[in-house]
Formats: sequence, C-alpha cells, structure tokens
Amino acid sequence: MRRALSVIAVASSIAVGVGAAIGVGAAAFKLDQSLEASRPDGRAALYLPSDTGRTFFAGAARPVAVLPSGERRLIDSVLNVRGTMHYGEFVWNDDKVPAGRRWVRIDLDAQIMSVFRGNHEVGTAVVLYGADHKPTPLGSFPILAKFRDHVSSIYDAPMPYTLRLTGDGVAIHGSNVRAGAATHGCIGIPTAFAARVFKEMRLGDLVVIVRGSQIGALRPQESWTD
Repeated sequence: MRRALSVIAVASSIAVGVGAAIGVGAAAFKLDQSLEASRPDGRAALYLPSDTGRTFFAGAARPVAVLPSGERRLIDSVLNVRGTMHYGEFVWNDDKVPAGRRWVRIDLDAQIMSVFRGNHEVGTAVVLYGADHKPTPLGSFPILAKFRDHVSSIYDAPMPYTLRLTGDGVAIHGSNVRAGAATHGCIGIPTAFAARVFKEMRLGDLVVIVRGSQIGALRPQESWTD
C-alpha cells in the first residue's frame, strides 16, 4: 500500500501509477481491495499533502504512457507522494500547472487513478472498482455525461459527481472508498476528490482504464510535438 513517488507509477518497470512506471517511485505500491487500511489515530484522512511538490522529467528521461489505442503520451511530471496512501485518501496539487489536454489514467492492478492536465499529473487517489461478477471494463472512454447529484435508478444509491463513461452506466463517481468494498463496474473515488475531478474534466475528455503498467521510455530518436 505504499506509493513512494507517484500513485501513477512511472519508471522503467511500473508498479503503481505512472510514477512507479518509470522507476521513480510507486513500484512498491500495490493495493488489494481485501486489505484493511488504517491510520495510527484511527481517523480517515481525505487529503494527503504533497510536501515535496512534484518530480519533473526532461529529454530521454520522460516516460511515455501507452494508451489502449496505441497512442503514446508523454509524462513531464508526477506528484511526489511520500508514505502510505490508505483507502479514502487522495492528493491534488495543480499549483502552477499550465492549461493542457485533460485526461485520466486508472490502473486497476495498482488500484490507482491519476488525473493529468497536459503532461502533468495533478491528482491521484486510491479507487474501488468492479467485483468479479461485474468487472470494470478496460479501454479508452470519452466522458459522455456529467451529473453533479446523480442517484442510481438501479441501486437507489447516491453517486455524486458522476462522470459517465459507457452507455450501460459505467462511470466514475464519489463513493465511500473503504477496505473490502467493490462496485458494480464503476470506479469509486473519495467524494472530495470526485468534486475536484468533476470540476476539472469536460465532456469528451479521455479516461483510460488498464491493468498493470503501460508506461515506457522514449524510443531512440523519437520526436514529440505534444
């Protein structure tokens, strides 16, 4: 449950989100929904301060996120997350991050969601995902609709800050993210984090859902126009 540098895993061999994928951080972070998360004081923290800001990459050191479509996106920086992230916790830091293409990467194996603005990670959180009988689909999904105060007509459950991804109801939404919980295929994130994601994302923005590392290095002599 430890994400040393970025819940996004970005190193030569990824493990947690994009940061670990490049070898700079969360390689040791792997969350299992059956694990019990706890804090010494017994309280559930909703926000973890990014006390060391972010790590920047340049030139050939820049990691590349490979999307299910084969598209490759550069990562210029990831959030520094020190210590252990527990269920219900998240980090958001968009200080001085310029405007850019918004997109989300969710790694079900690492149980981590990362929000990007351009090539910079601005938010990350531990997530819940679909149980075996109702798995979360993998692939690339544009945001189809946004509902601030949605209530599921099927489960009669509040799903605040919903970002719908599929026609059959798979979505990202605020949830009580706790140990042992699962969803009916949706991505559940802490409600306070969901509010920030809802404000950041627009209709049509891309959400990528994968299992395991899809991060690589720049190819020799590969050029980018971003």
